[in-house]
Amino acid sequence: MEIKFQTKEESNKQQQDNFLKLSKSERIYAFLNLMERMSQFPVKNKIESNKDNFIIELKAK
Repeated sequence: MEIKFQTKEESNKQQQDNFLKLSKSERIYAFLNLMERMSQFPVKNKIESNKDNFIIELKAK
């Protein structure tokens, strides 16, 4: 494990440089991998769409 002390700007620049070193197909796979990891990230509140709502239906005669 390596510990580096750097500013946020330096860290962002290094991440960007590392990403740009990847080939186009590797970038796509890295992006898809990131999306997969984000979908598994725990969230505190999940909004249920119809939990506190009611629906009024007006039927035509």
